Amino acid sequence: MNLRTNALKNSLTGLLFLFSTLLFAQQEHTVSGTVVDKDAGIPLEYATITFKDPSGELSDQGGVTDFDGNFSIEVKEGTYNILVEYISFKPKTFKNRTINRDIDLGKIVLGISADNLDEVVVTAETTQVDVRLDKKIYNIGKDLTTQGATVSDALSNVPSVTVDIEGGISLRGNENVRILINGKPSAMAGFGDTNVFQQLPADAIERVEVITSPSARYDAEGSAGILNIILKKEKTLGFNGSVSANLGYPTNSQISTNLNLRTDDYNIFTTIGRYYRNSPGNAYFNNTYVNDTGDFDRIIEDREYDRLYTGFNTNVGMEYFLNDRSSITGSVFMRFGDDKDVTTNNTDRFNNDVLDSKTYREQIEKESDESYQGSLNYVNKFNDEGHKLTADFQYSYDNEERPTQIEENQFSPVNSLLARERIEVETQNEYLIQADYVLPMGEAQFEAGFRSNFEEEKTDYKLSIFEDNQYTLDTLSNVFTYNENVNAVYSQYGNKLGDFSFLLGLRLEHTQLKGDIDPYYSEAVLEDFLQIDFDTNFDKNYLGLFPTVNLIYELKEDENITLGYNRRINRPRGWYINPFPSRSSRTNVFQGNPDLDPAFSNQFDLGYLRKWEKLTLTGSVYYQHETGSFERVQLDPEEDEGSGLTKDGIPIVRMLPINLATEDRFGGEIGTIYNPADWLRLNASFNFFRSIKEGEYDGVDYGNENTSWFGRFSGKVTLPGKIDWQTNAFYRGPTQNAQTETEGIFSMNLALSKELIPNNLTASFNISDVFNSRKRRSLTITDDVITDSEFQWRVRQYTVSLIYRFNQPNKQNRRNESGNSDFEGDDGF
Repeated sequence: MNLRTNALKNSLTGLLFLFSTLLFAQQEHTVSGTVVDKDAGIPLEYATITFKDPSGELSDQGGVTDFDGNFSIEVKEGTYNILVEYISFKPKTFKNRTINRDIDLGKIVLGISADNLDEVVVTAETTQVDVRLDKKIYNIGKDLTTQGATVSDALSNVPSVTVDIEGGISLRGNENVRILINGKPSAMAGFGDTNVFQQLPADAIERVEVITSPSARYDAEGSAGILNIILKKEKTLGFNGSVSANLGYPTNSQISTNLNLRTDDYNIFTTIGRYYRNSPGNAYFNNTYVNDTGDFDRIIEDREYDRLYTGFNTNVGMEYFLNDRSSITGSVFMRFGDDKDVTTNNTDRFNNDVLDSKTYREQIEKESDESYQGSLNYVNKFNDEGHKLTADFQYSYDNEERPTQIEENQFSPVNSLLARERIEVETQNEYLIQADYVLPMGEAQFEAGFRSNFEEEKTDYKLSIFEDNQYTLDTLSNVFTYNENVNAVYSQYGNKLGDFSFLLGLRLEHTQLKGDIDPYYSEAVLEDFLQIDFDTNFDKNYLGLFPTVNLIYELKEDENITLGYNRRINRPRGWYINPFPSRSSRTNVFQGNPDLDPAFSNQFDLGYLRKWEKLTLTGSVYYQHETGSFERVQLDPEEDEGSGLTKDGIPIVRMLPINLATEDRFGGEIGTIYNPADWLRLNASFNFFRSIKEGEYDGVDYGNENTSWFGRFSGKVTLPGKIDWQTNAFYRGPTQNAQTETEGIFSMNLALSKELIPNNLTASFNISDVFNSRKRRSLTITDDVITDSEFQWRVRQYTVSLIYRFNQPNKQNRRNESGNSDFEGDDGF
């Protein structure tokens, strides 16, 4: 009996032990944390977390980080080696970790292999590059040459990007680039008018994403790619911010502040700026008329520009945390400008190289500009593994009133009034609605979303001519309304298979381009003057698929190869469509073309990244084939007064954008970041490109080939007394198209900076365009006219700046703001 009882007890004990063992074996705990880039301080999306047993065998447990770098993974109890990896970064391993409870790893920092440089110095004062599956991210930091400068100045220091003398922005020498603010089109980006970037302070920028192979998540707009400007939004708890002020010559004064108040329940942020800036420039045009097309065979125009920009801008927002998983953010952006541009034009008119007469033209353009933008953003995180939904709504409104007074007089050999005109208004509205859904699936991730964007630009152009001692509304007066409506849906899928990662996407976009010209008088008279055969009312619709493929293969820890393919669309902007000629000159005008169609392109990009202890090397080669590419051509004048000739017999030379048949563009770029010592930082990049265009317009062949390049160099040295000295140099080689050859352009900026109160007050002095050499010199040759021209948008600038920061801890302090360590090594919890 005792034997049976003992046997029964032993059996029950064994069953209980087996049951408890199985129950214990099935128990799971949550391992969570956040993965960030050591240099840029930004979250790393698609970083992988894997769990191995101490013998090195890989378990079936793991996951990837979401868009904000967060992860939360359910793991069975046991002992593991936890491996955190991201392509081109040094991985972190936490060895022999016993998982018997929920564990928060906190902030895990991944950085360059064997990086023994002072992190605070590197992050704060040099531009760093971070390569992702679909983009390169440049952390602007405290670039000395952009302190007290504008967003345009900051962009001109980003590799692959060039900003021409008129503020036009190009990527790899291609000006068809899409510019986003925080991932969305914005009134802050000036509705495609990049001149607004010359009015916004550079210190509002956190980083710039150069997206040459955009994933399906982004707009298909911009055949060159996308520049996504990310603005600062402090994440440190408490009240903190900065105030900056600068004073320059020619007049360049500005004061701005960035303020942030963050609690556990909400985050309030604002940027406020007030500016008063004078920007003098000049231009020279020498027109030689080869054929007998007018009363003069040579006309020289000497222009002076005196631009005065005054205004105020602010961005105020609040993020409210509804709970631990969701938040709603609302923000309002406002910009008010009161500008005045005075353009004077001295003209000498010749016959047979003998001066015939002189004229003086003055154009005074006042601009009252009001821009508003309201936006709402909702984020809901379904779990801690990156499963989330975001939704955005944005409305933008811009109103520009441009009363312009133009008067031109002949003062030699006799005095007489040639022209007196008044021009007046432009408004623009934009609505944006979008939603994005993210679903992690182990090491993979699926995304889907939609975006609807509706823009309307209305130009009420009233031209009044002074005749018979009174102003009379001219027949050219019209109201031009242009609509661009885009609806899009997309999905994409990414995964990591060993050393190989991929991101595949497909975007479907429907584009509607709609124009309506409502003349105050006769459409026939308007069309006759504009010299273009076009429909005054058009409604064009385009439906297209835009696939994207982005691949990364990790050769070793700090070396990888990337391959990208994408299809893009380039839609003509309003000023390319509006057919009304510019009025800054009666004889040299730019005129839009309502018949422009979008251009479509296919692009391939092969990239390489290699990181050493003190050197980072990036390089890429690319090829793009575009159909319907845009080209600006100069039209020869016609001989009928009122269209081809002014009333005093001068031929009108017109510049017009057209669609060419095709453009093939290929090139390569290489960039280096070299930090040989803690007192010396060196950056350099070189970009070579060649384009071949084929096509004709109105029976004229405008096919051409263009080979050019540009390079930039930046060096920063810490002098005795902890004074920082930075030099930025840029050179763009000569360019050419079917009609025009443009000389190379060189410019150099210098800056000195000194911390007067460590971590609080910094003073700087910089010189923009040291040699006053940022000028465009061009020679244009057509059958009837030879034009030799020179243009300088802004002369050399001197600026002194002060920046005061309060309650903004440095990077090392921020890393421990939540009480967690960075786990930079392989130590225990």
